[in-house]
Amino acid sequence: MVSQKVTIKNPTGLHLRPAGILCQEAMNFKSLITFQYRGNTANAKSVLSVLGACIKSGDEIELVCEGEDEEEALRFLVQLIDEGLDK
Repeated sequence: MVSQKVTIKNPTGLHLRPAGILCQEAMNFKSLITFQYRGNTANAKSVLSVLGACIKSGDEIELVCEGEDEEEALRFLVQLIDEGLDK
């Protein structure tokens, strides 16, 4: 299991479009990918779970990856979030 804290830089937070991008990219990995925010855990592969976390711009989450490609998944998703989740 690997984890890293990352700050959401998208100006609108994790609303539908960035949440969809995060989920779509997370599904490319075999690892279980979750994140923790304010004591709650959300499944990064579920748009509803991500949206339900109500993450705003500037909020810090802890991304947690567990599985055979955990390090690659963590590195990729942290970079994606740092770049603003804007494709």
